Amino acid sequence: AKWNRTHNLTAIRDPLRSVSHHLLDSLAVLPELPPGALADVGAGGGLPGIPIAIAEPARRVALNDANQKKGAFLRQAVIELRLGNVEVHVGRVENWKPLKRFAVVISRGFSELAQFVASCRHLVAPGGVLAAMKGTFPATELAAVGECCDCRDIRRLNVPLLEEARHLVLCRPAA
Repeated sequence: AKWNRTHNLTAIRDPLRSVSHHLLDSLAVLPELPPGALADVGAGGGLPGIPIAIAEPARRVALNDANQKKGAFLRQAVIELRLGNVEVHVGRVENWKPLKRFAVVISRGFSELAQFVASCRHLVAPGGVLAAMKGTFPATELAAVGECCDCRDIRRLNVPLLEEARHLVLCRPAA
């Protein structure tokens, strides 16, 4: 709550709504993701990256955000939660040049799908995926992606305690 007041990490203030709209929403993607290192771009408040890192401690997770204050929050959260499998990168994702690319690059509210693909596909390892968490079925966004990625793999997510629609769009960059 202290960090949220000063850094605007989430608009949801009710603890019970936070469980369904943030924690369970973040964890609902796990059965749909391939194994391997994961980058959460536009990580902000650490969602979905931190819950994924806690649930899968063997998975390497990188959190990225361009905002310095949100980056400071992410670093502090990683320290306080003792997440040895998590690293934080602060800076624009377009300029990020990690030593190793990722099996999964995930986004929850980072941008429209076409911008996410254009900004982040350089982070995806061969055979890896871009995973965009969306609410309602993103038909208009899908049409705007073009041929740089195959984004036909769309999974409807079931989030306990949440009635709103949730979808995960898995995009495979063209070789």
